[in-house]
Amino acid sequence: MKKSLGAKTIVYPTPVFIVGTYDTAGKPNAMNVAWGGLCCSSPPSVAISLRKATYTYGNIVERKAFTVNIPSETHVKEADHFGIVSGGKEDKFSATKLTAVKSDLVDAPYIKEFPLVLECKLTHTVEIGLHTQFIGEIVDVKVEESVLGEGGTIDMEKLRPFLYAPEIRAYYGVGKCLGKAFSVGKQI
Repeated sequence: MKKSLGAKTIVYPTPVFIVGTYDTAGKPNAMNVAWGGLCCSSPPSVAISLRKATYTYGNIVERKAFTVNIPSETHVKEADHFGIVSGGKEDKFSATKLTAVKSDLVDAPYIKEFPLVLECKLTHTVEIGLHTQFIGEIVDVKVEESVLGEGGTIDMEKLRPFLYAPEIRAYYGVGKCLGKAFSVGKQI
C-alpha cells in the first residue's frame, strides 16, 4: 500500500547542476542547482529553476546566458560549496580552487575541472511561483575526452556524475547499468 506524503518537491533522481554565470562586473560565479533538466530536443534545451533572491538569478537576467556544468564524484565538496554560499559575498572559484573558463559562445563561464559542460543562451523565462524557470538553448556541449566511451559517446562510469536526494539533503553516486533503453523492454 502506498502512503501519501502530500505535495512535495520530490523527484528521483534529481541532477546536480552547477550553473555558471557572470555578474554585472564580469566576475564569474557558480551555483548548485537541483531543480533542472532537459526540456526540449529541437532546439536542444535545458531548464533550471531559481529563486529571485539568488545572485545567479540576477546574473542570468542581465547576461542572457548560463552554463550547466556536470561535476564528477571527485568534486562533491566543491559542488556542495557552490550551493551553500552566495557569490555576492564570496568568490567561490577562489574558495574552491576551481578554474572559471570564458566561453567563446555564450556570455558565461564554465568550470575547467568538471568533465561535462552545456553552454546555453537564454531563450525563455517563466514565472512559476517562488521559482523562475530559465530555459536555455544548448549551443554547445563540451566534454573531457577521458570520459568518452565507444563511438565517442559519454560513458557514465567514466563521467561519474552524482545525484541529489532533496528530502534528506544527501548526494548519491550513479549505480550500475540495468539495460539498454529502447531495447530491454522488447524482452516482454
